[in-house]
Amino acid sequence: MQAFILAGGFATRLWPLTEKRAKPLLPLAGKPLISHIVESIPDGIEITVSTNLAFKQDFESWKKTMSGKHINILIEDSGNEDEKLGALGAVSKWVTETGISDDVLLLAGDNYMGFSIDNFVSSFDGSPLVASYDIREVELAKMFGTVVVDLSENSQVKKVVVFEEKPAEPKSTLVSTGCTIIPGDKLSELVSYAKEHPDNIGGIFEHFLSSGIDVKCMSFSDLWFDIGSFEAYLDATRALVGNTVSCENGNEFSGSVVVGVGSNVKNSKLKDVVIFENCIVEDCVLENCILDNACELKGVDLNGKMLREGTKLIT
Repeated sequence: MQAFILAGGFATRLWPLTEKRAKPLLPLAGKPLISHIVESIPDGIEITVSTNLAFKQDFESWKKTMSGKHINILIEDSGNEDEKLGALGAVSKWVTETGISDDVLLLAGDNYMGFSIDNFVSSFDGSPLVASYDIREVELAKMFGTVVVDLSENSQVKKVVVFEEKPAEPKSTLVSTGCTIIPGDKLSELVSYAKEHPDNIGGIFEHFLSSGIDVKCMSFSDLWFDIGSFEAYLDATRALVGNTVSCENGNEFSGSVVVGVGSNVKNSKLKDVVIFENCIVEDCVLENCILDNACELKGVDLNGKMLREGTKLIT
C-alpha cells in the first residue's frame, strides 16, 4: 500500500494565513497540520505529498523535519488556483505516470484525523473503504461527502448504501473524513472517471456504487476537523490544546492560547488566540484571533481577526 496526500490547494478562505503558506503547513497545536497526518500513517507505507509550484520549497523544507518516514514530494505544474489539475486529477496523473498498482491510502492534507489510521488500514478487505464521522448536524453535512450505511450489519465496517458529494438534502450526517482507500485493481476506474470529473474526489465513490462496486465504511467517534475556515482552525486548536492558564509577565490567558517560538506576550489578556512565531504582543486584549509570523501589537483590542505576516498595530 502507498499513501497519497493531497496538499495542493490555495485555501483562499483562510487568507491571509494561507497567502504565502499551504494550508497543510499551518501550525496546529505546536506542529504543522500535515505532520499530525504523516505521523499517524503506519510505518512501512511510502508517502507521496502532492502540492504545487508555489509551495514547493516549503514542503521540501518540511520534509527534512520528518525523519523516519519515506516521503516523496510531487510537484503539480500549477502556480495558481486556475491552473490546478483538481484533486482527483492530481491522483490520476500520479497513478498514470508512476504506473502503480498498489492499494492507495488517499488522504486530504487539510484534515485533522484523531482516529487510528492503523486500525483503518487493518480493516481494509479489498473493497474501496471510507473513514466517516458523525457530524450530527444536517446543515454541516451539506458541505461534505455524506454516507448512508447498511445498519443491519453488526460490525464496525459496514457496506455503503448511498454516497453523495455535498448533497443539498443530506440523507445522513455521517460524513467522509478525507481518509479513504482505493484498491489497486480499481485505479483504472479512478483514472477514467477523473478525465471528466477532475475536481470531484468524492464522486469516485458515487461512481463505484453506480457501477456495482461494493464500497465499505468504517466510522469513528474520535476527534476530526476539516480545517477549511477560521472557525474550524480555532475549534481544532481548542480541542487539541485545551485550557491555557498563565499569569506570567502580567498576562491573563483563558480558553486555548498558543504562543509560537520566539514570540513574547506581556501585560495582555488573551482568550482563544493562536500566535505564530516571532511576534510581540504588549498591553493588548485579544479574543478569537490568529496572528501570523512577526506581528507586532501594542495597546490594541481585537476580536475575531486573522492578521497577516508582519502586521504592526501600535497605539
